Amino acid sequence: MSHHPAYPVGLRLSGRRVIVLGGGQVAQRRLPALIAAGADLVLVSPQATPSVEAMADAGEITWERRGYRDGDLADAWYALIATSDTDANRAASAEAERHRVWCVRSDDADAATAWTPATGHSEGVTVAVLTTDARGRDPRHTAAVRDAVVEGLRDGTLVAPHHRTRTPGVALVGGGPGDPDLITVRGRRLLAEADVVIADRLGPRDLLAELPPHVEVIDAAKIPYGRFMAQEAINNALIEHARKGRSVVRLKGGDPYVFGRGMEEVQALAEAGIACTVVPGISSSISVPGAAGIPVTHRGVAHEFTVVSGHVAPDDARSLVDWRALAALTGTLVILMGVDKIGRIAETLVAHGKSPDTPVALVQEGTTAAQRRVDATLSTVAETVRAQDVRPPAVIVIGEVVSVGAALGQPKHPE
Repeated sequence: MSHHPAYPVGLRLSGRRVIVLGGGQVAQRRLPALIAAGADLVLVSPQATPSVEAMADAGEITWERRGYRDGDLADAWYALIATSDTDANRAASAEAERHRVWCVRSDDADAATAWTPATGHSEGVTVAVLTTDARGRDPRHTAAVRDAVVEGLRDGTLVAPHHRTRTPGVALVGGGPGDPDLITVRGRRLLAEADVVIADRLGPRDLLAELPPHVEVIDAAKIPYGRFMAQEAINNALIEHARKGRSVVRLKGGDPYVFGRGMEEVQALAEAGIACTVVPGISSSISVPGAAGIPVTHRGVAHEFTVVSGHVAPDDARSLVDWRALAALTGTLVILMGVDKIGRIAETLVAHGKSPDTPVALVQEGTTAAQRRVDATLSTVAETVRAQDVRPPAVIVIGEVVSVGAALGQPKHPE
């Protein structure tokens, strides 16, 4: 056998006959990709694993319940030989050679005419890795290389800009609660591919430090708005950069649609005829309590949780919140943007019947290295916030769930 490297090629097998000999673990691993390629699959094997059997039952493959016979490969374009019978494998391999059918052998790669690369997928790209040195073949190494490349493409650490296919537009990306690791894989990839990033102060700042130097980063709070409202100025900046043919990411804290004014930006972009994609983010309303050891729901304690914006006081005419109804609920109340109004919020809830002894936790800068948790009750929370100097951003949790994890101790943010 020569030691020349294999010549890589992508086989287009749609509608073409592919023979798989053997219905064991190897077939089980390889069949899904062959099915996805649209191949006309015939499995020849007396037995098959339950998963392979399910593929036959679903009509994804044709299963002939028998052993290999000479002539099985005559009309095949490609063959996977993976039976436990060495003689059958050898005979099938010889037939493949006679008919010039590319053939993979699971028992003897050196006797095969084709090798299966370690493959992975990321956003319209298939990554296939083959060992070039036949003598030092190490499937674990090729799989590790594949994993590293795919992971890098997915999380944006391996930046491969699109030159022809990328269309200018805007992505509204939820950056999560603050820890840079808690952005979605898709969000991180879009960030890595951006020309312009317009970021909120509450977005994960550490992610901005990783961006390549050519990326223009704009602080949304510093966009001059002159005769516009601040939000209009942000909308206009998004439109202006997208119209210049740039790929724009609007990076927001949490999720774009949870008190993030995301829909206002989507509507403005739609009116301007600009393509927009929305990438959900992990909302601080669930993740920050979780980071401080508080589950927003717990069996036997809370069957619902309600997320409320506290940026408008309960007695303010502009408030859209029915505080009386909230006070009557038995579940968990999560309040965002409410640190400076928590005194009036607590008074209102108590006035409408909530017990003054209801536990309250305030989690400041949750999921970041500066995270801290302060506990109180509805009757003491206003004074506690003053005494402990709790400042925004902080998530406030009201309800019995605050006490559920107390015995476990409060988890510290990992360094």
